[in-house]
Amino acid sequence: MPFHRRDPVKRLNVGLLVIAFVLSLFAGRLVQLQTIESHSYSELAMRQRLQTIDLPAVRGEITDADGHPLAVTVEARAIFADPYMIKPDRRQEIVNALAPALGMSRAAVMKAISKPDSRFEYLAHGVRPDRARMIMGYGFAGIGTLPEYRREYPNDSLAASVIGFVNAEGKGAAGLEYALNSRLAGQPGWQRVEISPEGQHIPMGEDAKRPPVPGSGVRLTLMRDIQFHAQRAIERQVKATGARSGSVIVMDPRDGRMLAMASAPGYDPNRYTRSSPSRWGSPLVQEAYEPGSTGKVVTAAAVMEKGGVTQNTPFTVPDSVRRYDRTFKDSHPHPTERLTFAGVLATSSNVGTILASERISQRELYESLRAFGFGEKTGVGLPGETAGQLLPPDKWSGTDRYPIAFGQTVSVNAVQMASVYATIANDGVRAAPTLIAGTTGEDGSFTPAPSRGSRRVVSSATARSIRDMLEGVASPEGTAPKARIPGYRVAGKTGTAEIVNPRCGCYDGSGYIASFAGFAPADDPQLVVQVVLRGPTRGSHYGGDAAAPVFKDVMSFALQTRKIPPTGSKPPIIKIHAPG
Repeated sequence: MPFHRRDPVKRLNVGLLVIAFVLSLFAGRLVQLQTIESHSYSELAMRQRLQTIDLPAVRGEITDADGHPLAVTVEARAIFADPYMIKPDRRQEIVNALAPALGMSRAAVMKAISKPDSRFEYLAHGVRPDRARMIMGYGFAGIGTLPEYRREYPNDSLAASVIGFVNAEGKGAAGLEYALNSRLAGQPGWQRVEISPEGQHIPMGEDAKRPPVPGSGVRLTLMRDIQFHAQRAIERQVKATGARSGSVIVMDPRDGRMLAMASAPGYDPNRYTRSSPSRWGSPLVQEAYEPGSTGKVVTAAAVMEKGGVTQNTPFTVPDSVRRYDRTFKDSHPHPTERLTFAGVLATSSNVGTILASERISQRELYESLRAFGFGEKTGVGLPGETAGQLLPPDKWSGTDRYPIAFGQTVSVNAVQMASVYATIANDGVRAAPTLIAGTTGEDGSFTPAPSRGSRRVVSSATARSIRDMLEGVASPEGTAPKARIPGYRVAGKTGTAEIVNPRCGCYDGSGYIASFAGFAPADDPQLVVQVVLRGPTRGSHYGGDAAAPVFKDVMSFALQTRKIPPTGSKPPIIKIHAPG
């Protein structure tokens, strides 16, 4: 049969209808994308391109009183990854190279770079610039660096218990770095930039920015050279005596400035993770101890102010005395003696101190302890400070007043005890202990810290009389002839206190606290040095043997450093024994 074509016009119309239908679908989709859903797609595209970069603030420096740096901020790099740019077959190569270079585990690096939907992942902070250049030299696609800062301590362990350290997150984690973190850290900024799929900055894209605000610098009252000598001296003595720990404080009694605050054992804040966290604190304010005989000066001040006692008041002193159901003893057996009150203090007699303390009420004794700063924090600025322990008289047992009189059943921190001797040295006026001299701005301007104030605790006459008596401690008849410094008049007091076992609240052979606190020149005091050794196990555990030599060493150096000459005056004649 012959072949007949259908009408071509009909075929053309059908084709046109199909094309129109397909085009209408395209047009509808375009309308949907460009109008109805355009906003959501624009946001998605922007999120894929837009990255927010942190701009760290420069952390303020910590310096000593003369501007020598103790904690500084130096240039560093952050290493980051763009996992989107890293091909799966290159991941293991990148991990093998970066993990040892950054000191990270291979698992941690692999986890960070194996997020294909992410455009930005931090791998490490605070990387030294030379190491960052080495890493970028590998030429890995998707690995980059950003400028930032790291904290360094140029003197290593010097004053670490005071300064503290900054952790891996860039936050102060101990000492003044922690306590003053908000002041030192400043305000970080940020920058938002658009990144192309190839990881390049889009020049004409969005580029919003908030610049960082640098932190303030902090100037301390510490003097680097005195701090170094004090720290070396206490480290040697802790090692020589087998003590668990030790501390030295050097203080200007006239204004309360702390010139040195050293403790041992210490740590290097540049490598704080290599030391035990138990070393990161500041034992100078965090560890409370019973002051023992160094606390007798408070009782002396109280009985001289309120009990009519003078340095020549005689006492008949046996080697033990019984009060209620307890017997209190001197550190050494001795026959009954006739001592002046100056002799009681010079020989550090517990029994003689008890007899003198009975001239005042327990309320008067308590008020004197409070006036000298017992039972309250010094507010020197270090974190975790303990106020020690001083219960009010209505909570004392019948016999508590007697051991309290000679420095037991109460506790203090080292700064509190140094402040007691600074008060006596400063004619009875207590200048609050001060560690922060002030702050420095970005332009180098210095703003002094507000004065912490002072208050009179005892009369000038009482303070001078106690100073005279304390010179007897360093005499050949006293308990600390090893504290004497040739050419200078020295006054001070030894302490040898038993350590309380917290499990039983008793003294069961847990060891001793050996201490010495004193000042020089005795007739014009300009420096106070206090030494504490906790638990010495080798050699003598008495304060006059274990702590007094450290006092002599540190005080001698401090006097020379501060260019304080001997006064050239003659010491008073202290009567130790009273006429029979």
